[in-house]
This record gives sequence, structure tokens and C-alpha cells, in this order.
Amino acid sequence: MNALVTCRSLSKEFGSLRAIDDGSFEVQKGEIFGIIGPNGAGKTTLLSCLEGLDRPSSGEIKVLGRDPIRDKEMLAQCVGVQLQSAALPPRLTVRDSLEMYSALYERPRPWNDLLSQLGIADKTNTRIERLSGGERQRVFVALALLNQPGLAFLDESTTALDPQSRRKMWDIVEQVRDDGATVVLTTHYTEEAERLCDRVAIMDGGGLIALDTVPTLIRDHAGGTNACIRLDAQPTESLGLSEIPGLNDCRIDRQELNFRGTPDALQSVLTKLTENGLGIVSMSKTSPRLEDVFLALTGRNVAKEEKTA
Repeated sequence: MNALVTCRSLSKEFGSLRAIDDGSFEVQKGEIFGIIGPNGAGKTTLLSCLEGLDRPSSGEIKVLGRDPIRDKEMLAQCVGVQLQSAALPPRLTVRDSLEMYSALYERPRPWNDLLSQLGIADKTNTRIERLSGGERQRVFVALALLNQPGLAFLDESTTALDPQSRRKMWDIVEQVRDDGATVVLTTHYTEEAERLCDRVAIMDGGGLIALDTVPTLIRDHAGGTNACIRLDAQPTESLGLSEIPGLNDCRIDRQELNFRGTPDALQSVLTKLTENGLGIVSMSKTSPRLEDVFLALTGRNVAKEEKTA
């Protein structure tokens, strides 16, 4: 595969704030490349630099072999962009918006079919101001796909969508890729990244802290097993669990023990509990997910960060 996007030592500063800190990666042709992280991680700033909307403070970016700022007009004909925050004149109808933007492109896609695919064909003559938040979001995705892009940037494209509409959008993103486009998307929904992305970059505090396929990230950072163990009594002293090989995280809250690690480490934890006279009331096990990777790398939960950001 060929790299359609290349970043080398990319940094972006706003005064004393370093929004992106020395990021380097490539996006290969034909893949869905995900960027995940909580609010303030630097996802949107990174995408703005790739789209030519922000000039990086240092480093190098190539999009389709071009400079995204110097060659912005040329790239606009073959790159689709859906911004996290955007606005249209409120009294325009959906039809007006699609026809206006279609006039900007050399080979615009028939927008009626696009609206049908996005599930808002019945909103063609509705003013933008009368659309729900989720409906407006889908209009902006339609605008990003009008030029039949070979590369599409989607920034939080499923925010404000209900679960059913979100899954419909996943189908659309996969169809965009199947039609020959490469997709770069940001999201704070880890299940979305697991479903869609060939590779995932994890950002936190402006830094790119991990990048790989979802199975590899889980294998390397989240261990093999998650378990929640309910004890018959609260431990009164340290159990020495931190010394067990293969244990990635083990926390005790009163009579509940939450474990993440290899199956062998779990067996060692159970043995330690028995040696200390602690009985097990119940235990549930689950396979690790991408959310567990973020927790292992940062000590925080992506979803919880979003709620408090």
C-alpha cells in the first residue's frame, strides 16, 4: 500500500499550550484510520493541520503527496472534509446547501442518492435551522462526500446521533472505503473504532501514545482477561498482588477486586486470595476491549473523560 498521509515530527502550539507534541505517522491507501482520545487530546487540532486549516508549528505534513496549505485548492477537489464544528446559513434548505456546494466541484456526486444513503432524503426541502442536531450532522457528512473524495477526513461524525443512526453511519463509512476512498476519522467512541478502523492512533494530552491494529493494541497493552471478583470479606492487609507476573492492573474497592492481565496472572491472584483466607462470592470475566487499552496507557477511561470534559 501507499501512504496518502504522512506526518513527521508534527507539533502545534497555541501560545504556551502545546496541542500536538511531536506526532509522526502514515495513513495507507484504502484503510480506515482512527484517531481516538478524550476531549482536549489534540484530535481536532491534528485533523485541522492535515486539512490545511491550521499551520503546524513544526514538522512536515504531506496529503496525497502535497502540502495541505500550499496546495489547498487542488486538494479540495479530491479530499472530503467534515468538521466537528461547522455552520450553514440557517434559512437555507438542505437542497440549497447541497446544490451550492456541488457547484464548487468538477465531478460532484448526485446528492439525492447521498441523502437517501444518509437517511435524510425526506429533509430535502427543510431549512437547516429546523433540523435536529443529528440531522445537521448528516448534512455535513453529505457535504464532505459530494466531491467523491479519494481521501475523507471525518471529525466526530457520529456525535449527536442516536445509537441506531450511529450504526447506520458506520455502514456508510465502510461503504465509502469499499467504494475506493481512504478514511481518517476521529472519535471518542472506542466501540466505533473497534468496528471500523484498520488501525488506531491513541492520543492523550497532545501526544500520540500508541498506534497499531486494534487486536495488536489489545494484546500489547490490555492483557488477556478482565475479571470482576466479589469477595466474602474486605482484605485487611496488602495481598502482594502487584508482584504477580502478567498482571496489568488490579484494584480492590472494599469487597470487590477488578483484575486485568493474563489468564496465568488471574490464577495466581485466585491462589493469593485463597492463601489469605478470602472466599470468592462471584466472578465475571470479559475479553479486553480498546477502552481497556486507553485505561492501561493513561490510567483513565475515555468515556468518563468525555462526560467530565
